[in-house]
Amino acid sequence: MASDVPMSPELEQVDGEIQDIFRALQNGFQKMDKIKDSNRQSKQLEDLTGKMRECKRLIKEFDRILKEDEKKNSADVNKQLNDKKQLMIKELNSYVTLRKTYQSSLGNKRIELFDTGNDQVTEDNTVQMASEMSNQQLMDAGRKQMDQTDQVIERSKKVVAQTVEVGSQTAAALSQQTEQMKRIGNELDSVHFSLKKASQMVKEIGRQVATDKCIMAFLFLIVCGVIAIIVVKIVNPHNKNIRDIPGLAPPAQNRKLLSIESFGSL
Repeated sequence: MASDVPMSPELEQVDGEIQDIFRALQNGFQKMDKIKDSNRQSKQLEDLTGKMRECKRLIKEFDRILKEDEKKNSADVNKQLNDKKQLMIKELNSYVTLRKTYQSSLGNKRIELFDTGNDQVTEDNTVQMASEMSNQQLMDAGRKQMDQTDQVIERSKKVVAQTVEVGSQTAAALSQQTEQMKRIGNELDSVHFSLKKASQMVKEIGRQVATDKCIMAFLFLIVCGVIAIIVVKIVNPHNKNIRDIPGLAPPAQNRKLLSIESFGSL
């Protein structure tokens, strides 16, 4: 932009405000890449959108003052001021395109820059300005516009590719999680079945142990009784109330041996 173009004080003030907004937009978009949180990025994008709205209003104000002072200025000055205005419009449109790129990457559809639904700044006298340009200038402007469009398309393609990649990764992760949940469900069923089986086995073993304990207690009582009878029989052999235990011979002192005299008496 030409900074030595003669301007009225009012036009100069508007131009200074526009340049301040452009610097703020440049710094704001540089900060966007450093912000990692999506909510903070959305907030930053909303602030930048407000600055772009204000910049559009100031450019319209610049054009209004320019038309009022058109008769006071020479044709060369008017041409320089119109060129300056066109450069302002192009610079604002580049920020609008950059905002769309960030907005598309964030998936944020809530921010709308203009009420008319058209983000690009247009000018009523574009046809007039084009007619004043030479063929070479028209070709250069067309190439520049095509380059900007190609850059926007490339950025959009990258955003679409990133979105598709994220979607594919998300789908794969969901599929893995679904399979994992199925495996966990099957394992839980197996654990439940094993616990039920183990509970039944514990109950059965408990019943067997109780039965074995009863049998052992009964056998122990029998053995104790037999031992008691044996002890009493040994201690008191003349007690006739205690019957001889089968298989247990009476004490040796109770036996009477037959002598020869007994046979002689016979």
